[in-house]
Amino acid sequence: MATTHILKAEPLTRAIRAIVKGTGSTDREADLVSANLVEANLKGHDSHGIGMIPRYVDSWKEGGLTVNAHVSITLDSNALLKLDGNQGYGQVMGYEAMELGAERAKRHGVCVVGLTNAHHIGRIGAWAEQCIAHGLVSIHFVNVLSRPIVAPWGGRDPRHGTNPFCVGVPAFPIEAGKDPVVLDFATSKIAQGKTRVAYNKGASLEPGTIIDNKGDPTIDPRFTVVEPYGAILPFGEHKGSGLALICELLGGALAGGKTEKGDASRGRQVLNGMFSIIIDPKKLGTAENLAQELEAYVAWHTASPPAAGVSHVKIAGEPEREWKKQRLAEGIPVDEATWNEILASADKAGVGRDAMENIARA
Repeated sequence: MATTHILKAEPLTRAIRAIVKGTGSTDREADLVSANLVEANLKGHDSHGIGMIPRYVDSWKEGGLTVNAHVSITLDSNALLKLDGNQGYGQVMGYEAMELGAERAKRHGVCVVGLTNAHHIGRIGAWAEQCIAHGLVSIHFVNVLSRPIVAPWGGRDPRHGTNPFCVGVPAFPIEAGKDPVVLDFATSKIAQGKTRVAYNKGASLEPGTIIDNKGDPTIDPRFTVVEPYGAILPFGEHKGSGLALICELLGGALAGGKTEKGDASRGRQVLNGMFSIIIDPKKLGTAENLAQELEAYVAWHTASPPAAGVSHVKIAGEPEREWKKQRLAEGIPVDEATWNEILASADKAGVGRDAMENIARA
């Protein structure tokens, strides 16, 4: 049986922070990146967690990731912001973009934010959660500029990225700590990182998830990780494919950036564009109504009798909260292949394997 390392969140965060610092990042940048990645693991999304660090380090060494960058405001029209991420760590660009957008939304009632040219911005739910902490509703359309990995519905080869879509709805009053609704999903059947995790674990994928390099069905994740490449299929057939197209156009073009056209020169770089609409329910005069209706409808929604094998009907965001509670108590599992890749990235960043092990297991 393959080895699985079980690591506690706090020392693991310090270890990942050390690697980010090794790329030349400031303390603030290292804090934002490491906390964001480990939080993704805590919430059950290993695809967007610490397993991304090897790609970040490779991109940095290739010159595709700029350390200590900040968002630039390229258009400011009060409730409209267009931002350039300057190829900086996406965890920093996403945070800064949402802080700017949240301040404007609270001032004007709404803010539309177009963020382009940010390195991988990670789990999009994090940005919805950031807006929720401000008492704001947010909607996010994201495109991915990297190696195309998802086939359009009816196609036999990849033409775009996993193109996430996300919505966050707070539960009022915020200080009461009630559970919000956070809908966050890739428009592909599974996220690309989940195929990497399956490949590293030596696991197969569910039938109907991916196709091989000839466009035929396969359950072998290697076709999304190593050449010759196949593709992930869209979720929901034509519906998911259509939403992916919209994410490409809004997250890429409308935000002010590029759309995916199969540029093979990017190496290990991953760039995201994100088009966000941030709304203040208090300014809209509907915060109290939203609070009452959310509570009532969630109660009605989750009261549906559970199907066979289902404990209870859940709302979007609930599985992530359950995963976090469990993993904070029991630790974060990391497969052997992924851990070795992370140790190799520690060497590349000048931290060293032994030091990395010591920090992560302290």
